[in-house]
Amino acid sequence: MTGTGSDRSLRARLRALRPESFGAEPAGERLARIRRSPHFADGVFQNPEQARRGPSGSASELAKIYFEKEARVRRAPAGVIPVHPTTVADLARPAATGLRITWLGHSSVLAEIDGVRILFDPVWGERCSPFAFVGPKRLHPAPAPLAALGPVDVVVISHDHYDHLDLPTIKALAGSDTLFAVPLGVGAHLEHWGVPASRLRELDWHESTEIGDLTLTATPARHFCGRGIRNQQHTLWASWSVRGPRHRIFHSGDTGYFQGFKDIGAAHGPFDVTMIQIGAYSEFWPDIHMTPAEGVRAHLDLQGGRPGGVLLPIHWATFNLAPHAWAEPGEWTRDAAGEAGQAVALPRPGQPFEPAGKVPAEPWWRSASRPLATPWRAPESVQKPDAAPRRDLDLAGDR
Repeated sequence: MTGTGSDRSLRARLRALRPESFGAEPAGERLARIRRSPHFADGVFQNPEQARRGPSGSASELAKIYFEKEARVRRAPAGVIPVHPTTVADLARPAATGLRITWLGHSSVLAEIDGVRILFDPVWGERCSPFAFVGPKRLHPAPAPLAALGPVDVVVISHDHYDHLDLPTIKALAGSDTLFAVPLGVGAHLEHWGVPASRLRELDWHESTEIGDLTLTATPARHFCGRGIRNQQHTLWASWSVRGPRHRIFHSGDTGYFQGFKDIGAAHGPFDVTMIQIGAYSEFWPDIHMTPAEGVRAHLDLQGGRPGGVLLPIHWATFNLAPHAWAEPGEWTRDAAGEAGQAVALPRPGQPFEPAGKVPAEPWWRSASRPLATPWRAPESVQKPDAAPRRDLDLAGDR
């Protein structure tokens, strides 16, 4: 056997040991297309504004926050998270206004817009992890079985991190007729998991695809990507604009705040509803996730600088992924939106609502929250929920 043959044999054996959840690296024409992208330079995809991907600051301080007992306790809910028992009947009736939104926990959202059903970042797995036995575990059950949602016309993925691109969920959907709209490079994972190339719409930033009467556009975000041990930054991350004949919606995916929200709003907005990441933020990674105040600011940018439409907070309450208190994103978003005069939807996970109708506004998380410090308020106050039993805590991941 030649040396070249031995090298190939070794690579083949190593590939066989690679967990299926790692997905696949882009290759062939897909990789050539990535290299031609105006957003790819020096061997990696680039952010619209400079962003540090890894944790900054003191590693010992970060470890202390994660492992110190009191800090761990405050990151967990104190009681059972109230989940709306979404039923087939809830979703079988057409939306009276033509637009209905169902937040299903974390960043998973079913949007029914102008007769088309879109499922954003569906995660039904028990853990957002490459392995079934370790990693951040769900803090509440999925509000409904995946099959109870009924037919989905298109699944939209923001990026390939485990809490947004979930292997068991994708494999379940691969057997349906749904289309998949994904950022450039992410299609390699989906094809590896059984999604036919004919059902993929793989887009670079500012590229669009038509699905029914809708136009879906991949818009910039300030984040990063990666699933395996070696993170090559060869898959893109994106936010998404969806424009229909009557309505417009926006899903932020994961992103730090950046000035590009104003450009997205000018090109595609204003929006009837924005789904904005407001959780899993930290001073240790300020460039790649937004605080609630930044999330409200992003929404206003998308609306042309003034209050408008409805803001739906996403990327919180379902998984423990950051040092902040479990209920802090909800409480802070409610305050920041109120100060800005901006309408904010606060549904329980699984609770459908129509942005043009009655928008849920109850701070439902208080029944499951420990006493919460509110340093963003002046003077500092403490919100005291009803006493509730303590839950176990899963340690956070790195997103």
